[in-house]
Amino acid sequence: MTLKQRKTIFLVDDDLTNLNVGKNALSGHYNVFTLNSSALLLKILEKNIPDLILLDVEMPEINGYETMKILKSKERTKNIPVIFLTAKSDYDNELEGLLLGAVDYIKKPFSPILLLKRLEMHLELIALNSNLQEMVELRTQTILELQSAILATMAELVECRDDVTGGHIERTQNYMYLMLKALFDAPEEKHGYRNEISLWDTKVLLQSAQLHDVGKIIVSDNILNKPGKLTKEEFDKMKEHTTFGEKVIEKIEKNIVESEFLKHAKIFAASHHEKWDGSGYPKGIKGEEIPLQGRIMAIADVYDALISDRPYKKAFSHEEAVGIIVSGRGKHFDPVLVDLFVEIADKFAQISQSNRI
Repeated sequence: MTLKQRKTIFLVDDDLTNLNVGKNALSGHYNVFTLNSSALLLKILEKNIPDLILLDVEMPEINGYETMKILKSKERTKNIPVIFLTAKSDYDNELEGLLLGAVDYIKKPFSPILLLKRLEMHLELIALNSNLQEMVELRTQTILELQSAILATMAELVECRDDVTGGHIERTQNYMYLMLKALFDAPEEKHGYRNEISLWDTKVLLQSAQLHDVGKIIVSDNILNKPGKLTKEEFDKMKEHTTFGEKVIEKIEKNIVESEFLKHAKIFAASHHEKWDGSGYPKGIKGEEIPLQGRIMAIADVYDALISDRPYKKAFSHEEAVGIIVSGRGKHFDPVLVDLFVEIADKFAQISQSNRI
């Protein structure tokens, strides 16, 4: 085994004899650094992370248990495996150490051979767990990529039926991202939505936004691509895409375990045409009864519809689209979200110009 491949062990004990015995037992197999206090350990950990720490329990100033609490409280050090060394042999002390997160408990005076074997066992387990974790993460990433590809294809199948709105799905995802970032960055007193959005996985949310119009698959091409104004009957048929999209996603939900992705997707499908004053569809709910996801999508969706050519209209300019959304403040749209939209509207314009096909 080369020096570079060796695992690094920090041995912490205020007794010089224990340090020497431990180093002599382990240095033929590991890079061993001996430290005579917890204070010194904590200082060195600011720049160097070992593969494992052997930590004496009974030390002056900061004992092993207090040191362990500090290690577990910090992101940088919380996952370092720790084995306690102690002369105490009672059950309560051993249990306390294990409850604090130690991986093992070795009594002193320790046998050099036993110490070496215990370390070998734990380091092999750590390596095994690391390999398993990598395999799980790789498999999970593969599944997520496959899921994303399938969802994108589904969304594109719906979108391509209305070829003049090409790129709509990708642009609305980008607009959604801008709105979410604005909500995160805004001072807390500006809105009360931070607690809710902090619970969302942004990546999952934005993926699920692809399915907001999936229900349009039931709308006839004659209605989707009609060059003039829809009749009442035609518009009623168009409105059904929200409830149908919700039902499609509900059917998928019944066949799988609970999914955050599908939860968001169903909300987007069902609520992105609701209006703040209750005049939207399909349920006619209003204000904060409308899920926040739907209220954010409403702005992204309408903005993109306004700046795009449609069979029944020519594209509005960015300035005209912003004016229409501002005029809908408190009527069509959540007033808080409109105010945030105005602050970042120039970024919407950049996306609308860069993502054109």
